[in-house]
Amino acid sequence: MAEPVQEELSALAAIFCGPHEWEVLSRSETDGTVFRIHTKAEGFTDADIPLELVFHLPVNYPSCLPGISVNSEQLTRAQCVTVKEKLLEQAESLLSEPMVHELVLWIQQNLRHILNQPETGSGNAECTFSTSTTVDDGLWITLLHLDHMRAKTKYVKTVEKWASDLRLTGRLMFMGKMILILLQGDRNNLKEYLILQKTSKVDVDSSGKKCKEKMMSVLFETKVQTEHKRFLAFEVKEYSALDELQKEFEAAGLKKLFSEFVLALVK
Repeated sequence: MAEPVQEELSALAAIFCGPHEWEVLSRSETDGTVFRIHTKAEGFTDADIPLELVFHLPVNYPSCLPGISVNSEQLTRAQCVTVKEKLLEQAESLLSEPMVHELVLWIQQNLRHILNQPETGSGNAECTFSTSTTVDDGLWITLLHLDHMRAKTKYVKTVEKWASDLRLTGRLMFMGKMILILLQGDRNNLKEYLILQKTSKVDVDSSGKKCKEKMMSVLFETKVQTEHKRFLAFEVKEYSALDELQKEFEAAGLKKLFSEFVLALVK
């Protein structure tokens, strides 16, 4: 990890030193650092709105944008996505410099204005979301494998909602005990989906208590190629045999992906 990033993390830990304000979720030499900040920002009625901000700093940060996830019990998921997009837009102006503390300060000062924008209906260019938050990554595709779903109905609804909120398309696929999630969309939104999947209490454990997903693996991730089908929606499908599942992948132009990664799960 670069020295400026280490210094930034130390500074953030010192700044957000109150109870539960700061938590490092993971550190990796290959995947970077993921941490959570709990803060508050002024909302509609001058009352403070609690915000949970999860930042993923890739290994080449701050030369690239951080991954950002926004959650709040007092905001809708759509509002959280809007706040995330505005934070990414702001982050673009701060590239090459450690930026997390500045982003937190910015959202504390601007949350009220962001939440007011849909109601004002202003045509001001400042109220238009920048399409450049994708950092020119284009459309990406990722394949996830889940070990199990104990609370299947709730889990499926949660996955569908995340996909809808993040404008992701693809498939949630069940075949026997195999569970696969094929997602297609903006790379930053795929990153946020992974953060949600890893940090949210989406299932229950053997005793029935809510728990986080600890047994998810990313099998494959790549930029969508010309031979890949563009999914128009996110669908939940069940397959009775392996050849049915294979046909789904082949129809999507993902025959190689199926043979390299999916078949390995059934051997």
